[in-house]
Amino acid sequence: MMKAELRGNATASIYLQNLSLFNTQQSSLSGALKGCLGSLDAACIEKLLLHCASALERSDVTLAQQVMWVLNNVASSTGDPNQRLTSWFLKALISRASRLCPTTVNFNGNGIVERRLMSVTELAVYVDLIPWHRFGFCASNSAIYRAIQGYSRVHILDFSITHCMQWPTLIDALAKRPEGPPSLKITVPSCRPPVPPLLNVTIEEIGLRLGNFAKFRDVPFEFAVLDDSTNVSESTNAFHFESILTQLSSLDLNLADDEALVINCQNWVRYLCDEPNGGDSQDVSLRDVFLDIIKGLDPNIVIVADEDVDLSEPSLASRITTCFNYLWIPFDALETFLPKDSCQRLEYESDVGHKIENIVSFEGFQRMERLESGNKLAQRMRNAGFLSLPFCEETVTEVKSLLDEHASGWGMKREEDTLVLTWKGHNSVFATAWVPSNGCEN
Repeated sequence: MMKAELRGNATASIYLQNLSLFNTQQSSLSGALKGCLGSLDAACIEKLLLHCASALERSDVTLAQQVMWVLNNVASSTGDPNQRLTSWFLKALISRASRLCPTTVNFNGNGIVERRLMSVTELAVYVDLIPWHRFGFCASNSAIYRAIQGYSRVHILDFSITHCMQWPTLIDALAKRPEGPPSLKITVPSCRPPVPPLLNVTIEEIGLRLGNFAKFRDVPFEFAVLDDSTNVSESTNAFHFESILTQLSSLDLNLADDEALVINCQNWVRYLCDEPNGGDSQDVSLRDVFLDIIKGLDPNIVIVADEDVDLSEPSLASRITTCFNYLWIPFDALETFLPKDSCQRLEYESDVGHKIENIVSFEGFQRMERLESGNKLAQRMRNAGFLSLPFCEETVTEVKSLLDEHASGWGMKREEDTLVLTWKGHNSVFATAWVPSNGCEN
């Protein structure tokens, strides 16, 4: 639960004292605000969000509009972390309500977030703001480095949303390997989920830049993109993922005896639909199909890192509760070192808002953000025939060193074989390492 509070102010007093302006469903709205008069802390905001969600699930746009009116007086894109977070939830609720009854919802703002394409330099700064991504990079690279010891060739299948930002650090580490660097090949899919951060260069250009850096560090390097002959528009996300799975299932890696295979999944598995493909409970999901395919490739190590929260529930109210009590973390963390009007902060929060909109506003295949917690993912991996690998003490030390570069609120803990990034004690991101159960002797 978010600990920060919204202090009572003149505006709050005015609108909380004038609920009599509503002439319908007043008792229901008043019930939602019981105990919240005078100020709205996180618990009261959550109560209002749930009340609005309940109204929308019943298609009661009138009541939903009344609750949104109250939230509109709380939300501020330049306020404290609670107000900023509330502003994005309000945009998402407005977006959802406008599809139910477009003519009845009329507030300033909308649920559409304009996306800006970043340069590679800007992206590097972006991922360095807080250790949200770097935690997974650091833990994963350390585990990969140890898994490929003794191999003269390494092939990485990279499934991530951060445009290969993970790999310069690994290339640098391989260049310093006492026995000399292995030859490194990185293969990426031809498309990625249409989610932030977005880059203003092509994946081929990224490959060229990685190649130049590897050449500078004297690491033999090859970059490949999985062929996508379907040439499908990015608007058909589900079809694109099926296309990627088809490419993977027919992939002939032709690995040499001295070649290690690494499967790297950073903030990726969540975008594979977790519902049975075809709607029949006997069918398997795209997520399970993906795990089955990569298990069949017999990798030396599989890395899965993602946000440690369960947002896969079909219930809107459940998703709002979980999302509100989780996504306060980046807002609170950014508050500790960036001014309220910082462009970097506004852009980062906007990307979190993009996620909130998808979680709250959409259903079915349009709802792409389908996170599952580290514990649920671990159970899915075990069910798919994988065994977990513990992270060694050297990896733990490297991750702790990374966190020392950031605000004191960041920490790390172990949960069985999983490493978990925390903010003020709350789980944020998990990192796990796996091997196929039939290859555990490796």
